[in-house]
Amino acid sequence: MTEAYYLGVDGGGSKTLAVIVNERGEEVGRGLADGANYNTVGLEAAVQHIYTAVEQAMHAAKCRLPLRKAWLGLAGIDRQADHDLLLPHLCGLAERVRLTNDGELLLAGLENAVGVVLISGTGSIALGRDADGRRARSGGWGHILGDEGSGYSIAQQALQAVVRASDGRGPQTALRERILQAWNLRDTDELIGEVYGEPEKAKIAGLSSCVMITARGGDQVAASILQQAAKELALAVRAVCRALDFSHQEVPLALGGGLLINEADFCTQVIQQIRYVQPIGEVVLVGHPTLTAARAAILME
Repeated sequence: MTEAYYLGVDGGGSKTLAVIVNERGEEVGRGLADGANYNTVGLEAAVQHIYTAVEQAMHAAKCRLPLRKAWLGLAGIDRQADHDLLLPHLCGLAERVRLTNDGELLLAGLENAVGVVLISGTGSIALGRDADGRRARSGGWGHILGDEGSGYSIAQQALQAVVRASDGRGPQTALRERILQAWNLRDTDELIGEVYGEPEKAKIAGLSSCVMITARGGDQVAASILQQAAKELALAVRAVCRALDFSHQEVPLALGGGLLINEADFCTQVIQQIRYVQPIGEVVLVGHPTLTAARAAILME
């Protein structure tokens, strides 16, 4: 009897990761490609990046399509129309394909998939599920309408702080030298060409690391940006808790995304801000949502 394989895909704004597991939940292959938010990169590129990541994983696992089951969590899958647009291009990946927002992958890390998920990476979103299966979300509106507390938003505010300081409209900040060095620029004026030359979101969001480093060095402008970001993320969690009537109970919380997983100081700051506005119980860092999704796919009906 041929062994069955199960797929998890986490397609964010910056990268797409695919993981394949066998029937015992053991990882047998993984692949990496560029971002799969079709609102940002376009439908054709998003689908291509997903298949590139999956093909790499299949090569390592020595298996072929279609796999038995797959759970794909993609940034930008927020409405039924998004689901209906993407699914026909992805249904060939497995005999059964589940397509959701990437945030829902983290729900699998909570007991009975009940609680609230908060993601801060290139973008940001909070979503939750209660014991009756009701769902709610806050944020996830993209870098133009929202994504407060995300890497992109933090970087954007840092760039604005740098040009304000350059003009004399704002306080001086060590962010200027840090960002110019990161982008290998000589003067603030050169930021115009970099920012308005249609750069990828990930390039700008990557400057959030400059803000983290500069804040740790004692820069008040950088620290203020991170404080505001933490407050915005806490507001998103609070909004989800209100929508699901979690307001007066300790809610399990799953955290994900590059900023919360890789930046311990910022993660601690965010949790502290959440505690100010909402009682929370167990806090789980989901550093490998793709693997979690692949294993959860085994049990999908």
